[in-house]
Amino acid sequence: MNYFSVTFFILVLRKTWLVLLSVTPTDIQTALYELCWQVVQGNLKLDLVTSELREDMPSVLADVFSILDLETSALEEKNKRDHYTQLVGACLVTILKERLDPETLESLGLIKQAHQFNQKIVKIKTKLFYKQQKFNLLREENEGYAKLITELGQDLSGNITSHIVLESIKSLIGCFNLDPNRVLDIILEVYESRSDQDEFFLSLIKSYMCEPLTLCHILGFKFKFYQEPNEETPKSLYHIAAALLHYNLIELEDLYVHLMPLDAAIIEEHKRDISEAKQIARKLVMVVLPSEKSEDKEKDKEKEEEKNDKPPDNQKLGLLEALLRIGDWHHAQSIMDQMPSFYATSHKAIALALCQLVHLTVEPLYRRAGVPKGARGCVMHPLRSKRAPQPAESFEDLRKDTFSMLCYLGPHLSHDPILFAKIVRLGKAFMKEYQSDNRPEVKDKMDTLLSCFLSIADQVLLPSLSLMECNACMSEELWGLFKLFPYQHRYRLYGQWKNETYSSHPLLVKVKAQTVDRAKYIMKRLTKENVKQSGRQIGKLSHSNPTILFDYILSQIQWYDNLISPVVDSLKYLTSLNYDVLAYCIIEALANPEKEKMKHDDTTISSWLQSLASLCGAVFRKYPIELAGLLQYVTNQLKAGKSFDLLILKEVVQKMAGIEITDEMTSEQLEAMTGGEQLKAEGGYFGQIRNTKKSSQRLKEVLLDHELALPLCLLMAQQRNGVVFLEGGEKHLKLVGHLYDQCHDTLVQFGGFLASNLSTEDYIKRVPSIDILCNQFHTPHDAAFFLSRPMYAHQILSKYDELKKAEKGNRQQQKVHKYVAACEQVMTPVHEAVVSLHPARVWDDLRPQFYATFWSLTMYDLAVPHAAYEREVNKLKAQIKQIEENPEIPLNKKKKEKERCTALQEKLQEEEKKQLEHVQRVLHRLKLEKDNWLLAKSTKNETITKFLQLCLFPRCIFSSIDAVYCARFVELVHQQKTPNFCTLLCYDRVFSAIIYTVASCTENESHRYGRFLCCMLETVTRWHSDRAIYEKECANYPGFLTIFRATGFDGGNKADQLDYENFRHVVHKWHYMLTKASVHCLETGDYTHIRNILIVLTKILPCYPKVLNLGQALECRVHKICLEEKDKRPDLYALAMGYSGRLKSQKVHMVPENEFHHKEQPARSATPASQQNGPGSTGKPATNTSKTEEGTSEDGDRAKDKSQGTTKPVNKANSAAAKVTTSNGNGFHRLGKEKKEKKEKTPGSTPEAKAENRREKQRDERAGKEERVVREGKEKTPKADREKVKPEEKSGKDDKVKAGNGEPMEPSRERDAVKEAKSKEKGDRSAVAGSLKSPGPRSESAESERDHKRRKLDSHASPSHSSSVKVSMA
Repeated sequence: MNYFSVTFFILVLRKTWLVLLSVTPTDIQTALYELCWQVVQGNLKLDLVTSELREDMPSVLADVFSILDLETSALEEKNKRDHYTQLVGACLVTILKERLDPETLESLGLIKQAHQFNQKIVKIKTKLFYKQQKFNLLREENEGYAKLITELGQDLSGNITSHIVLESIKSLIGCFNLDPNRVLDIILEVYESRSDQDEFFLSLIKSYMCEPLTLCHILGFKFKFYQEPNEETPKSLYHIAAALLHYNLIELEDLYVHLMPLDAAIIEEHKRDISEAKQIARKLVMVVLPSEKSEDKEKDKEKEEEKNDKPPDNQKLGLLEALLRIGDWHHAQSIMDQMPSFYATSHKAIALALCQLVHLTVEPLYRRAGVPKGARGCVMHPLRSKRAPQPAESFEDLRKDTFSMLCYLGPHLSHDPILFAKIVRLGKAFMKEYQSDNRPEVKDKMDTLLSCFLSIADQVLLPSLSLMECNACMSEELWGLFKLFPYQHRYRLYGQWKNETYSSHPLLVKVKAQTVDRAKYIMKRLTKENVKQSGRQIGKLSHSNPTILFDYILSQIQWYDNLISPVVDSLKYLTSLNYDVLAYCIIEALANPEKEKMKHDDTTISSWLQSLASLCGAVFRKYPIELAGLLQYVTNQLKAGKSFDLLILKEVVQKMAGIEITDEMTSEQLEAMTGGEQLKAEGGYFGQIRNTKKSSQRLKEVLLDHELALPLCLLMAQQRNGVVFLEGGEKHLKLVGHLYDQCHDTLVQFGGFLASNLSTEDYIKRVPSIDILCNQFHTPHDAAFFLSRPMYAHQILSKYDELKKAEKGNRQQQKVHKYVAACEQVMTPVHEAVVSLHPARVWDDLRPQFYATFWSLTMYDLAVPHAAYEREVNKLKAQIKQIEENPEIPLNKKKKEKERCTALQEKLQEEEKKQLEHVQRVLHRLKLEKDNWLLAKSTKNETITKFLQLCLFPRCIFSSIDAVYCARFVELVHQQKTPNFCTLLCYDRVFSAIIYTVASCTENESHRYGRFLCCMLETVTRWHSDRAIYEKECANYPGFLTIFRATGFDGGNKADQLDYENFRHVVHKWHYMLTKASVHCLETGDYTHIRNILIVLTKILPCYPKVLNLGQALECRVHKICLEEKDKRPDLYALAMGYSGRLKSQKVHMVPENEFHHKEQPARSATPASQQNGPGSTGKPATNTSKTEEGTSEDGDRAKDKSQGTTKPVNKANSAAAKVTTSNGNGFHRLGKEKKEKKEKTPGSTPEAKAENRREKQRDERAGKEERVVREGKEKTPKADREKVKPEEKSGKDDKVKAGNGEPMEPSRERDAVKEAKSKEKGDRSAVAGSLKSPGPRSESAESERDHKRRKLDSHASPSHSSSVKVSMA
């Protein structure tokens, strides 16, 4: 400001120019303000201005100073405030105490304390304006109240403010002597009628009455007026109470005590609702008689009439709704905390009000992240109140108020499906962000938000879905969120939903009872004929309450397994969420600790578990349900050592992958199983399970994603022995066998699935090497090779393809060499790895290469099932012909079917060609390897023993195909002319030692063992049937050398070969040993022995028995079993009857003994045929005096036959023929004794008797010579047998060693001895059908040797497990 301006202001102040100029008061105020402002700015000196200020303008100065006080208090420059303070201090006027702020006055020293000054002003104003003494209503004038109402009811749209109206009210109170409390009541009444003018009335009330208690009392009187019966509190009163609470004009605690009903009454009402709901639920479950039903209906009518009498309003709920409407969440939350859980929101109006508040809170975030593409939504206008919950802009903002509001809402979110969908979509958006954002700094926040969303799903979303009636859209929307959770989180939510949620609220209790009642109604009427209609009803019911529905359906299936098929078909109307809930319910039912998984007899698995397993297989195959939870449950059960639930895995793999495991396969099916995958699918299973590609792919993906493939295999392999050694002591033997079979079959099935569905890379990456499997994971060797076998095949083919690409050559010979090279590269590490599996002494006889080759090959590698391929191709051709001839099929469908059949036909033919080339390569490889398979370090007997123990026996009972493989492998090793492999000895050990093996098998292993014996017998029978075949396939083969020492001899002398006729004698001896073993098992009375031998006999029936008298002996024993077990053990009775019938049908194919092997026709016997039976005959002897000797002799013969079956191999040609004779004689020593006693008691005067005596004498002489021939022809005793012999037999042993090593018999002498023994044997035998006669009395040395062996055998206990078989063969 320049000098002239300052001078001008000073002149104005001096009033020098007042006469000259007409200056208004406003100009003076402006001039004073400018002058003072210059002082504050520091432009003018304080003395200059204060000297010119006049004392006759205090009011104007006070106004100026008041304005400057506000302006300078907001400035940051402290010096300007100091200038202002100095200016005011220099111009002190009295009126300043009225105009300036108390703090400013305190700083100027005009007052002592600002706080006390304020209190004093309030008291003075209260005394002046409000306090009246003893108002007399008679003195109040109606005119004043009329004017008051008029003043409050005027149009407020203009410039009328609450301050103006307040001044008018004060005037009216003073003028008409009105009661201020009554005036306040009228203000509230007018506010109630004009509730849209919140801003005006709240400001007016705040200015008029600042005492909250007084305001609360007046509101309380208003609420109390409406607490009479049949009175309804107006919503406007709730609104003004809520508004006053929202703006903190009153306190909730002060108002709450005036509201009705009391909290205790609310709690009592809630308890009554719960008890009524439970009573309704009980009525729906209980069976009610018709008379009781009518009484209950009358009671329900009375209760409804009582409810029609309207009780007083719940003012607390009304106030709560009003608070929610205006957005006062803080006070609303306080009221809900005073009530039981979900009591407030169980009233629809409050639930909708709270839903609306949540809508407004989540709207910005939903618009940003939750709206799906293409969706349009109505715009939500935010609340005008700034004190309402702030809208959420991020997921973190939801934690402030939104989550707590949803938790208070609980299951009653069902009233607003739109909000339900919004919350679910926000959850989906968060889960996508959670899965994509891996920053460590936000991980804790994201985990906290995840737990919040899981809590919302548990407490709000799922309970709300239960109250939504048949809303499939919401169910699918919710699955969109749930599928982003791991199955562990989902199943925990389902468990809470099923077991706890329905007891938290009366309405949910009723819903549960109604769901069960409706489920009962549907299930009672569900049949195969009305699956579609019932399925729709089940679908509607499952959209809201799937856990309750499925729990009841599963309980019915556990009782009635015939419901499985219609139930599975009726589930096609479920949503994705319902399918997932069904999987959880199945797992929960399987894990029910109250259910016993065994029947009461403790011998079989409970039917409810079998029903659930069948349901699992059918449901998981037909519908896209996640399998991870079920597979993990089975894995956990195996970890805990429980194998019952493997039944589930077996059913799932069978139904989803189409891989069927059964030991009842026909020969055609078994043949098809030795081909490629296409042939297996077409002809290898009982039911052709088609369309398994998608389901098997789902199963494979789950196993790979959750890393369950290898753990399941290893656990099953380990659990096989765990069933026997860990669980077996507590369970019935029959159940142990069943569990063992189930575990083993599931392992085979599951391993087959992995081998056929996993890619080469996936399989090799997951399966470790054989030594790691066996040594680290303690996997049994047979299971370890079973898992590794596909890996070897994949690796060999991959390496073969690499070699073919590296060197392009199309000649077959080059391909074969490349294949052999590929095998060497892949299998060499395996050969090194298997060395650690067994002690070093094992490899003295077997080479690791031979061991690995045996375990790594399959039937696919050894032979091509041409007949099976041809059979399936012919079926397809016939099918094409039928399609062409069927006029009812449409042309387009006919074309598709023909194309399908033609494509299958081409695939089969291509597969056959591919397998043929593969087999040729494998056979060439084996031909190159065979010379290095078996070493010559010990006897052939030792070699065969280890081969049987470590290779043949473990694998022949592993699976049906492996049983066939073992038999074919033995034949192949024989055909390859493998050095040091004695085919004759191998077959002899197999057929002569079946008692222990049969006794130690489970039921399914018996089927496989029987199939193995059948295949072995097929080969033997083929060689036995024709001399030409025998000469072609056996003569001049090293496997039929009768020198059993390990030598490099590969062809040998003609005399060292077993000729055809002696081979027929040996075959007869094997048949006889099988008969003896079978009769022994049938006579033990032991369940396992009888069952297993009947199964084995049934399997080998096509090849055994072929001799009539042996068949008759078996028939008698089986008939006896049928009579004994008819009422005792029905399963044995059924097996015996089945075998008996089939055996009778085979009798037409049986031949007499003299036709089975060459035998001279003996003279007619005087003994009736009915008294001459075969081994184990039940026929009575001629005299009763021989019964004691008969029993004693029979026991001795049984022990003798055991020792022969387990310790004696077949020796040279002469010993082989002799042994046939002596073994038959041993088996029927009892019959020889009976004959001798009969002869002594019969008069010998007749010519016939004398002739008989001469024949007996001749037989005695021939028997003595025969024994000498046997002793001279025996070879060196094997090393293993020599270690077991007692010292007293040492001298006999030495003789045998000399005969076997140093002094072998001459070939001519050997042949003469064989012929002599054969002729004597033929002369000694009776021609009576069904009988075998023993030769004359034995020499003392033979008897002592037999007794010694019998004692030795009896000193060993009978084994109870397959491991004992290995020991017995050593």
